[in-house]
Amino acid sequence: MRIGFDAKRAFFNIRGLGNYSRDTIRVLESNVPENEYYLFTPGNKGRAGWLPPESCKIVTPSGFPYSLFPALWRSYGCHKEMESLHLDLYHGLSNEIPYGIKGKVPSVITMHDVIFLKYPEFYPWIDRYTFRKKYTHSCLAADRIIAISEQTKIDLIEWIGADESKIDVVYQGCNPMFHQEVNEEKKQQVRERYMLPSEFMLIVCAIERRKNHEIILEAMHRCKSDLPLVIIGRSSEYKQTLLSLIEKYGLQNRVILLHDVPTADLPAIYRAASLFVYPSHFEGFGIPILEAMTSGLPVITSKGSCFAETGGDAARYVNQEDADELAAVMDEVLMDSALSAQMVEKGYKQSFKFSDEIIAKSFMEVYAKTIKERK
Repeated sequence: MRIGFDAKRAFFNIRGLGNYSRDTIRVLESNVPENEYYLFTPGNKGRAGWLPPESCKIVTPSGFPYSLFPALWRSYGCHKEMESLHLDLYHGLSNEIPYGIKGKVPSVITMHDVIFLKYPEFYPWIDRYTFRKKYTHSCLAADRIIAISEQTKIDLIEWIGADESKIDVVYQGCNPMFHQEVNEEKKQQVRERYMLPSEFMLIVCAIERRKNHEIILEAMHRCKSDLPLVIIGRSSEYKQTLLSLIEKYGLQNRVILLHDVPTADLPAIYRAASLFVYPSHFEGFGIPILEAMTSGLPVITSKGSCFAETGGDAARYVNQEDADELAAVMDEVLMDSALSAQMVEKGYKQSFKFSDEIIAKSFMEVYAKTIKERK
């Protein structure tokens, strides 16, 4: 099978959609090597610094006007290369699929979430307008839709009007680096590099309002435990809200904010932590939950949304608006070593549901179904 991927995010996005794109390509290339894989990207020198598998062929724009306007090529012109390469299928990995592809090349689109519609207050109006236009087109133009969770499937039907019969749920996994053991020497190295305490709570995600970091600070002010919190993520204006709360509650010596942490350092930081706290308002899947469970951390996350799909019976779930409930659960997990060990054991078992082999098999089933339906 000759499969093309929209690989822009793989080359240019450090976390989030970039990780999903890189991991999807890796999982398929390593588990189904008999396929030919083509990576469509407006450029291959992105800031992610990613080196794709050698067997993958990179396709970039050429000729006027697309060599001058590569973004235009990605949205409107690349289907011509798809046809000339005789692709069996094209997979848009990040909510977008080129205009003009419908009826020319069988196509699949991965849709991650519609948070911008459910929580419009977190997004500028221009982003909401642009996303809605792109997402609606993608769901209409693609032959089949992959939702990364049952929650996303429900939301696509309700908010975008996607055809339920076209949607398959394929969960995402996490980078195999999180499955690997980390020795004490490496843990000590990251502690020294980032001046981390010997024990700490952890949250890894963009520092933005919908991730709800402030409820953790509110809970820290209320709970009995005095364990520090390490916050890792891309900064934004929301950071000022957190700094104000840190000062208000006198948490200056208990909160460490880190930005631009290389992905390669994350497994050691996860495994050096004692608890992962992730009270996000809403996610499409919640990959940090899976990374934490795979790394052997007990996880506290939010009720509702997709979180129980990811965390299963391993995580503890709280009302993301209730600081008192979060504080009580944080104390319970941190002070009960037997409970913490049980959560870790269940987390390992839960993480097996998202193995590379299962994900690769699921992708190939969707691809085969897509091609069959087009014949």
